[in-house]
Amino acid sequence: MSHPIFAVEPQGSVQKNASIHLLPCRIHHDGNVEPVDAYWNPNEGQDKTRTAYLRGRKLHGKAVKLPEGYYGSVVEKSKPKKPEKTQEEMVEDVELQDDHDEQPEVGVMQGKATFDELMVWGHESLVDSNEDPYLRGVEEWISFAEKIHSYPSGKPEGN
Repeated sequence: MSHPIFAVEPQGSVQKNASIHLLPCRIHHDGNVEPVDAYWNPNEGQDKTRTAYLRGRKLHGKAVKLPEGYYGSVVEKSKPKKPEKTQEEMVEDVELQDDHDEQPEVGVMQGKATFDELMVWGHESLVDSNEDPYLRGVEEWISFAEKIHSYPSGKPEGN
């Protein structure tokens, strides 16, 4: 059995700088909420921190800038599709008849927006990266990506 393949395809109307807010709650709604100002109106305070109220709860937010060269993507899942084959691949498949039933499904994610900064919100205090699992996860993934995509310095470590 083959594993699914995922592809991210940008749309023509991708918003370049989306405003991303990581809230300390779950909202069981994924539709439009117009007008947003009636529900969400953060105020900027000292040190570029923000304060907002959501359903009577005071939230404190701080901006987290992604490192240079990194950006986030907002994607939306669309229906899986079978990969399109070229004439050459079709001829090869006819010759290799034992694999004709194992077509991998390609799940497509449509790019909706990108961002280079996100606002992380906490209850009653600013979020600490040691305590917040999402912020810690972002930092760990960036650190991991830098390690696997870097070249060794040529000097043995520990000597």
